[in-house]
Amino acid sequence: LEAAKGTVSDVMLDRLLLTSARIAGMAQGIREVAALPDPLGHILEEHTRADGLLIQRVSVPMGVIAIIYESRPNVTSDAAALALKSGSACVLRGGKEAFRSANAIVTALRKGLASLGITENAVNLVQDTSRASATALMTANGYIDLLIPRGGAGLINACVQNATVNVIATGTGICHVYVEKTADLGMALNIIENAKTSRPSVCNAEEVLLVDKAIAAEFLPKLAGRIGGKVEFRLDGNAAAIISGTPAGEKDFDTEFLDYILAVKCVENYAEAVQHIAAHSTGHSEAIVTNSDAAKAAFISGVDSSAVYINASTRFTDGGEFGLGCEMGISTQKLHARGPMGLRELTTYKYVITGKGHIR
Repeated sequence: LEAAKGTVSDVMLDRLLLTSARIAGMAQGIREVAALPDPLGHILEEHTRADGLLIQRVSVPMGVIAIIYESRPNVTSDAAALALKSGSACVLRGGKEAFRSANAIVTALRKGLASLGITENAVNLVQDTSRASATALMTANGYIDLLIPRGGAGLINACVQNATVNVIATGTGICHVYVEKTADLGMALNIIENAKTSRPSVCNAEEVLLVDKAIAAEFLPKLAGRIGGKVEFRLDGNAAAIISGTPAGEKDFDTEFLDYILAVKCVENYAEAVQHIAAHSTGHSEAIVTNSDAAKAAFISGVDSSAVYINASTRFTDGGEFGLGCEMGISTQKLHARGPMGLRELTTYKYVITGKGHIR
């Protein structure tokens, strides 16, 4: 923290901060993963052909999982615990800002493994934090079975575009909260305050607010009164006519601020809200606050993100909150894994076929 002060924002300093409570939370996350059922060796499907040939699909480890991440030290312990529990070795490559914290965590984990007679090399931290080491992992065919990037758009795009190993993209979080005209406004204020201000530096924090024009004149001044002293509003023309803020620029509805900044747009109805989300979302988490069954149904069916919330904060998109112990990341892709990735998403499967001298 001392080394980072003056070189990164206060929000990023919060990401680097390790308090006693956060360290205890990391340890609890490991305990919760340890207590989960073993994800390996499960018969996922089976059927016996008419000729007696038994075909089974069985869960097995990935092998070696590499995780490239940036400045959150807790990712170090979460990723190591999930990889170990799912039967894989892991190669961790953190960012330079958090390297000393990550190194201390990995040193402790390796010491723990050794004390149990398990090879320390089940958990590894790349000591080089240069771009070259990230590139080496992205192209380590034959060594890395799965690469998971966790971080900003630049890191994720670099992995998707340059990796020759298998990648699961954990996307950035341009998360929306839409306040529909039938919403309980008190509930909406509570949800937005939580989604935007409880921890703005994380990927499940709200970045964009959509409000029905029918209630904007009543709701937006209440919102400004609740969080205006802490949050900078980037406003479209309709919202700017109601409350004070900065006029929204061309990129404000496509930016993961990770800060106390909220882009605000007024929409005609839920159809326009869904249309806006389709055009600007990164597929992470979106929420609607409403008392309308028609609006709920339209939002659920129309929004194509990994997590869709009805009358709840987007801040729940998290492996621990979803009962996964902790998470390897939030997948915003659609193949194999989507949303918070826990143990099941870190395994693969193979077919086991048992015969009695069967020939084709």
